[in-house]
Amino acid sequence: MEKLLAVTAIGPDRAGLIRDLSGAITGAGGNIQESRMIALGSEFAVLMLVAGNWHAIGKIREGLTALASAADVTVTLRDAEERRRQDTAPYLVDVVSLDREGIVLGLSGFFASRDLEIAELNTRRYNAPHTGAPMFSAQLTVGIGADMHMAALREEFLAYCDAENLDAIFEPAQR
Repeated sequence: MEKLLAVTAIGPDRAGLIRDLSGAITGAGGNIQESRMIALGSEFAVLMLVAGNWHAIGKIREGLTALASAADVTVTLRDAEERRRQDTAPYLVDVVSLDREGIVLGLSGFFASRDLEIAELNTRRYNAPHTGAPMFSAQLTVGIGADMHMAALREEFLAYCDAENLDAIFEPAQR
């Protein structure tokens, strides 16, 4: 029977880190099912969902624990289960504004108050091309149930964005 393991790792950004992590997993008989990897400042962060039989998962745990000690990487391992399928459709939300504190808090609060799950969130900060002003960008994927009145939700969201001075797009994800 296949087991799942959620793996997080963070360490100094260096060439070969992904190779070392994936080598420990594949060498133990595991398979990376999903992953997100990104450089954050001088650090490199990894999120993975790894699958394998019980023996492979045990070997993966040992291998990644040894790698953490040898390579100055912080590794966290957590048993996981298959995600329950929800009757939702993915919608993409793209937000841009001048950078300021609290944008992610406000966006997540808007969706949480309506019991809507954010499946993915990516943010970045950059300087505007001509003025150099600090800008903030967020891309979200939100699961919307069939029982949700989309026109009303979109209207509420765009009103929220207007009140917060956020430029936003809210549209169905391409399948």
